[in-house]
Amino acid sequence: MNSYDKEPLENEQTVHEYWMKYAIAEARKAEALGEVPIGAVVVRHGEIIGQGYNLRETTMDSTAHAEMVAIREASRFLNSWRLLDCRLYVTLEPCPMCAGAIVQSRVPLTVYGTPDPKAGCAGTLMNLLAEPRFNHRTEVVQGILQPECAELLTTFFRRLRKKPAE
Repeated sequence: MNSYDKEPLENEQTVHEYWMKYAIAEARKAEALGEVPIGAVVVRHGEIIGQGYNLRETTMDSTAHAEMVAIREASRFLNSWRLLDCRLYVTLEPCPMCAGAIVQSRVPLTVYGTPDPKAGCAGTLMNLLAEPRFNHRTEVVQGILQPECAELLTTFFRRLRKKPAE
């Protein structure tokens, strides 16, 4: 795995912002491919062990969301489907599929940037991450670097609407 600087030791907000910047960098990779700019990183003990960005159009795979790609990479790195000591940072609130994968992989903390009013399942439409009937729940921190995360999406979709139809 790549070598990253250790996370800052200041307050929790600063730590979350630090790692969210890496998720934003992943989102920019998606944007460069013409994909919806969503990025995610899985962090364990101050190191990124999984990273991903939206690849649905590129791979023609409806499950190739940033979170899914990052979770798969982290699981391969740990040689385990359980991501017990990990945190997931993602620029957009997880959808139902990704929320399910987060619960299934036992990620204890999910941090996201901006809410998703159409598919958000970490508190906006519902909160699958805190569903008491599941055997695992995930703590959620929302709104980390929200303006930057939202602007990525707003700019992308504004540009898409301006493109002439092919």
